[in-house]
Amino acid sequence: MIRRLLALSILSVIAVPATAASYSAKLSAPTSGHIVSRDINWACAGDSCQGVTQDSRPAVICQGLVKRTGKLDSFLVDGRAFSEADLAKCNASAKAEGGKALAAQ
Repeated sequence: MIRRLLALSILSVIAVPATAASYSAKLSAPTSGHIVSRDINWACAGDSCQGVTQDSRPAVICQGLVKRTGKLDSFLVDGRAFSEADLAKCNASAKAEGGKALAAQ
């Protein structure tokens, strides 16, 4: 009896497929096209980007997008917005604007 329950438990865990998380971002500066960053393919149009991946590291995914697009106004994971602190940490990964001027000084 215990072996049957154990076998059923193992099968139920194995049979559960991994679910993909959906991500969306509102960009500070508009862009369009596809952006591949980390484990996600972003579809961007205007000031928004959407993507889906099974990767479960939202902070890393956010930082990867920011490095390519610049700062974000918002970032959502499965419809839940990043907190202001998490968004600020993500935006810290953005390339510095006016980097040439800083390098010249």
